[in-house]
Amino acid sequence: MPQSSKYQRKSRPHSNDRRRGNRKMILTEEQKKKFDELMEQTKLTFENKKLLIQAFTHSSYVNEHRIYSFQDNERLEFLGDAVLELAVSQFLFKKFKAMSEGDMTKLRASIVCEPSLALFAEELGFGSIVLLGKGEEMTGGRARPALLADVFEAFIGALYLDQGLDAVFQFLSETIYPKINEGAFSHMMDFKSQLQEFIQRDNLGQIQYIIVQERGPAHNREFVSEVQLNDSALGIGTGRSKKEAEQHAAQQALMKLSEQEKLK
Repeated sequence: MPQSSKYQRKSRPHSNDRRRGNRKMILTEEQKKKFDELMEQTKLTFENKKLLIQAFTHSSYVNEHRIYSFQDNERLEFLGDAVLELAVSQFLFKKFKAMSEGDMTKLRASIVCEPSLALFAEELGFGSIVLLGKGEEMTGGRARPALLADVFEAFIGALYLDQGLDAVFQFLSETIYPKINEGAFSHMMDFKSQLQEFIQRDNLGQIQYIIVQERGPAHNREFVSEVQLNDSALGIGTGRSKKEAEQHAAQQALMKLSEQEKLK
């Protein structure tokens, strides 16, 4: 008898868990509208909408809605972190052919760090969609960088599970990759070193930088630098300092050489 009662006590939580698993995720009309607007904005359609909802479900919301079958986004965040690193790594590997492993690591770290991911999430309006508990809501959770970064990673994890890696690449090609192309993280890149490595790798010749123009008043000076390959102009850039102008000139030269390489 004692053994029987012990087994019965153990079986009760399991039974409750099973019943809880059968309960539905119930969203308000406003919450449904926000998810619909997100799908319209991102041009995505989730086959498994529960994954999408889970990506935006904070643990505080789960704790306050235990009668429903909500799951928090922490596991999706774990997966999304790995998928995001892979997707960004592949993009950098293909785009910056002369960049060293160390520089790619630094650049990737600046792209997938908490401040950057929080900014991406904010631009997409993720903060307004997150399902939060009342306490987290009252303390400004929707604008908290750590929470926004976690939601972005969880969204990537959910998208990967629902539609695969190609869908993740496509999403990032419309959100993150353009920012990299536009130089949003150029402060983390040494374009002069990359250009030098590119030139030396293919034995293209000698490069030199020339300040071709200085303009503006002394307190707001702007420099124009030209990088030359074997005495022929290869790129031109501007900056508030000579070093900045040279970096931009080297960046333009790298883009030009990369385009030429694609045409071979």
